[in-house]
Amino acid sequence: MNPFIVVAGATGNLGGQIVTHLLKLGANVSVIVRSNSNSEKIKELAKKGAIIHQIDQWDIASISPICEGASCVVSALSGLKEVIIDAQTILLDAAVNASVPRFIPSDYSLDFTPFNEGENRNLDWRRSFHQILETRNITATTIFNGAFADMLTGQMPLILFKQKLVLHWGSANHPMCFTSINNTAQYTAHVALDNSTPRFLHIAGDIKSPKELQSIISTISGNKYRIFRAGGLGFLSTMIKIVRFMSGGENELYPPWQGMQYMRNMIDERARLPKLDNDRYPTINWTKTQDILKAM
Repeated sequence: MNPFIVVAGATGNLGGQIVTHLLKLGANVSVIVRSNSNSEKIKELAKKGAIIHQIDQWDIASISPICEGASCVVSALSGLKEVIIDAQTILLDAAVNASVPRFIPSDYSLDFTPFNEGENRNLDWRRSFHQILETRNITATTIFNGAFADMLTGQMPLILFKQKLVLHWGSANHPMCFTSINNTAQYTAHVALDNSTPRFLHIAGDIKSPKELQSIISTISGNKYRIFRAGGLGFLSTMIKIVRFMSGGENELYPPWQGMQYMRNMIDERARLPKLDNDRYPTINWTKTQDILKAM
């Protein structure tokens, strides 16, 4: 009998790709979507073979019956505190109520466990959810993937294509972990079907420093990119406080200062990974940063 997996947040990019890879691996997949979710994305999920459960109320009574018989509930929920803590806790409790043995929380980030409260707002919400998660009678596995490599094409303030600059703070030789959204989704699908996973798994499709990224983008583009040091870590921390105070954006998921906070974490020594768990599923072909940039 094929394993049965429930996915929440499947109308998002990462969640949708998780569903795709689960189906490729032979799982039966049910997705939980709100009744007002994007209808085209719902049709796409159904066309792939997922079973769609549209609910009007996001509560335990509505979600628990959908989770009954599942071997794992995968969360790919994305949003502000009300989603990451409140809505995800309801999903968690519904899974526990339905006696689901395993849960994958919506982390998919750098390893925030060594960092202190207040250093990254979005990661603080995930840390708060972990505190709730540890009190529930369910086995959980968190996947830490560094930063999404896809963000290097423009969303991340690292490679400035118009200016032909690679911006960095602190050391130009500090290694940073990048994983494509597709690889993260593929790995998550394998984890969902693996009953022997530990509490934390660390992956990176590639590890590159700003200096190495400068060489890669210069070679790919045929243009000479310069590397520009904007300042040290202390200066970046000060800039984050100023930008946050001046621009606000507390009700936005990714205000400018949130991206700066993430960059500050990535170049911190505490973000270095002692080991990677890439080899756990040897069939995965890891996408390199140069592949992402070439595709762009």
